[in-house]
Amino acid sequence: MSQFFVTPGYGETQLKNLHYSQAVRIGDRVETSGQGGWDDDFEFPESLEAEIVRAFDNVERTLREAGTSWADVVHVNSYHVLGDDSFDDHNRVMVEQFRERMGDRAPIWTESGVTALGHPKMRVEIRVTAVG
Repeated sequence: MSQFFVTPGYGETQLKNLHYSQAVRIGDRVETSGQGGWDDDFEFPESLEAEIVRAFDNVERTLREAGTSWADVVHVNSYHVLGDDSFDDHNRVMVEQFRERMGDRAPIWTESGVTALGHPKMRVEIRVTAVG
């Protein structure tokens, strides 16, 4: 049996407007939808670093709603708009956040460069699988 979760704030807006949930729990596994670096009003920070950190924060908020945390993450998919020479910056901040939020744990990670994401201002989107 599955149970769906909606992150308070932006998740409620997405459910109403786009008809999707932010996470689903199936047994002890939690899958999240892609989380961007938006705030509850879908505003994005100017800096790439702040956007990536906020995307990690939003993953954390969504995991918490589903009763889990970064400590339970086993797989990360990240999607990056790479229209300039920012590849190294994307990787640097992603790795810094992995180390800060998961310590010595190192999940599997699939990183993809894309031409666009679900909102025209998005430069990064992160989805995870957690077991716990």
